[in-house]
Amino acid sequence: MIRVLIADDDALVRAGIRAIVEAAEEITVTGEARDGAEVLDEVRRCRPDVVLMDIEMPGCDGLTATRRLLAQPDPPKVLVLTTFGMDENITAALHAGASGFLLKQLNPEQLIHAVCTVAAGGTVLSPAVTRQLLSRSAPLDRGADAARARVARLSERERQVFDLLGEGMGNAEIAGRLYMSMSTTKTYVSRALTKLGVENRTQAALLAYELRLHGPDGP
Repeated sequence: MIRVLIADDDALVRAGIRAIVEAAEEITVTGEARDGAEVLDEVRRCRPDVVLMDIEMPGCDGLTATRRLLAQPDPPKVLVLTTFGMDENITAALHAGASGFLLKQLNPEQLIHAVCTVAAGGTVLSPAVTRQLLSRSAPLDRGADAARARVARLSERERQVFDLLGEGMGNAEIAGRLYMSMSTTKTYVSRALTKLGVENRTQAALLAYELRLHGPDGP
């Protein structure tokens, strides 16, 4: 069972999200928070696997809460939900290690799939948000040539792992696809992230998206 915490200052939005995700047999909502300060308290209380985090909240906002939460030992996964097509704060959440970014204008099936994917260690990126992150995030948007140069550093096996990270897969899915043990998979993921010069698997997925956007050989 995937345990979810919903963080949003709008009670109607929280109720709507709860109704959607609890329609899935594998998901249960264990808590709600109205702002970032409550997120930290509720995480300690109910130990969720995934936090659905709004960015725009009063007091301690979702960005601040994401930073503080992901700096804790063994934190839950954070899936950012935003009303806006792009918010510069999302870039900072990416560097903090958030596992996904979605617009709230998604259908119930997409939200349920996203929660399950993130809980399994995968990455979920809304195409619209991803394009804008690539265009605004200087640490990631270094051009197609630079992106290809970084990927060229990878060994054949590391490139296979990188490609699957780009599909949003978690370690268990990668291990199954490549017939590797979990410990071996974690080692290859760590090596790939180091060679790529990215901080987390979400940034690796963005790099893979950038390469697909520009094509294998040109801008």
